[in-house]
Amino acid sequence: MTPIPNLALRDVEPADLPIFFEQQRDPAGVHMAAFTMQNPDDRAAFDAHWAYILAETNVVFRTIVVDGQVAGSVLSYVGDIGPEVSYWLGREFWGRGIATAALDAFLEVQTTRPLFARAAADNAASLRVLQNCGFLITGQERGYAVARKQVIDEYVLELRETND
Repeated sequence: MTPIPNLALRDVEPADLPIFFEQQRDPAGVHMAAFTMQNPDDRAAFDAHWAYILAETNVVFRTIVVDGQVAGSVLSYVGDIGPEVSYWLGREFWGRGIATAALDAFLEVQTTRPLFARAAADNAASLRVLQNCGFLITGQERGYAVARKQVIDEYVLELRETND
């Protein structure tokens, strides 16, 4: 994979949260992610959600920084199928290989395997990021996507120690 110059992962800082809030309000990002907060514009719900995440001991969380700017976030948590990874990138950082490079770097920090991920079946960009980092599609589910207000298909992906 081609490295992204000036990309770094660092611990989340309080000043990152307003940027994350604005990023998760982007209509295009919300549509692509599909499985989002009930109301992306609800700052109180966002703050409560992040207070919970940052207090959790089983969550590994990093801020993605590119050229000194907060580009997004990447995290892992224990979901209903095991440890899962998730990420969000501000739209101005899309299409440059940043999500793939950031996830690849995160996988050096979060070494738990197997590691799972989910993506809306029509989110080709996210599926490409995950597959470029070694995740394989292992299942398909249907679920209610709050952002789209409908039931949609979702892929479950898995990163094993080795992808045999």
